Amino acid sequence: MAVTNFSTLLGLALPTTGDLSGTWGDTINNSITSLIDSAVAGTTTLSADAPVTLTTTDGASNQARSAVILWTASNGATTRTITAPAQSKAYVVINAGTGSIIVKGAGTSTPNDGVTIVSGEKALIAWNGSDFVKVSTTVSTATVATANGFAGSNTGGALTLSTTITGITKGNGTALSAATAGTDYLAPPSGTAIMKANSGGALANATAGTDYVAAGTATSFTAQQTFSGSSSALAATLVNAAETVTVSATAATGTINYDVTTQSVLYYTTNSSANWTMNFRASSGTSLNTAMSTGQSVTVVFLATNGSTAYYNNVVQVDGSAVTPKYQGGIAWSFGTASGIDAYTYTIIKTGSAAFTVLASQIRFA
Repeated sequence: MAVTNFSTLLGLALPTTGDLSGTWGDTINNSITSLIDSAVAGTTTLSADAPVTLTTTDGASNQARSAVILWTASNGATTRTITAPAQSKAYVVINAGTGSIIVKGAGTSTPNDGVTIVSGEKALIAWNGSDFVKVSTTVSTATVATANGFAGSNTGGALTLSTTITGITKGNGTALSAATAGTDYLAPPSGTAIMKANSGGALANATAGTDYVAAGTATSFTAQQTFSGSSSALAATLVNAAETVTVSATAATGTINYDVTTQSVLYYTTNSSANWTMNFRASSGTSLNTAMSTGQSVTVVFLATNGSTAYYNNVVQVDGSAVTPKYQGGIAWSFGTASGIDAYTYTIIKTGSAAFTVLASQIRFA
């Protein structure tokens, strides 16, 4: 008895008990094995320039069962339609023709249904329940519109992009444009010097002695510098050093605020007019207690000019609080030098928070 039952998707023979008595070998070979071979690895080649509806037959070879559809027709600008059974199936479609093709399922209503495969394209397509869709593809040719800073071409699947924009570029999410130095990036200056960033967002050459310390270049430090040395080396060696002296045509009297951050020596050149209080501070806005750490000391000098009537420093303060000095020789001075200059030297040692020891001496010059 001949086979009367076939599989739904591939149309393979489904022998039942009693079928194929004495002839089963031909049926198995021709209606099952050969058809499976075609479904797995067979190719349907379409070379005629015309729309095609793939043939379907049960138990015999047909076009729709093949794994590969190869289009080789010279259809040029005319898009041809290949209609396949509207059922679960995957195809590898190779368009080796000269124009585009559309692969769609039988029964879809418009020419644009299905999948468009352009000339030179190779695509894996599959049935999604209502039509064929692309699973993956390769494109051998493409064009890129000259816009948004781009132009380009495609050859053999390789996309080449080009642009006329030179220098550093920037993107805004949709297009490329030339970046602006100082706005979009820091532009290096000419030359090979050490560089710095300025407030405008650009780089500029740094200045030795101002922006960095350089050997052989005078440098001003506005912050405290610490030279620690080590247990076997001194922190600094000075061949010579100059101290800042403030010379003022002022007469010593009342309370004199001595700002230790301004000078090491304060020289009043006008004759003193009364005994005076010497108040030591870091500056008008900073106390000496703030500027110094416990265990640090500063040494300063005050030069007082006297006329025929001599006056002297009779009160010492630190940050406005009175401190009784330790006097050189153990005796507090009680007079100045008439028609001369008295040099008062004060070594101020911070021993704790707002706690100071002051070592004071008076040397007379006349």
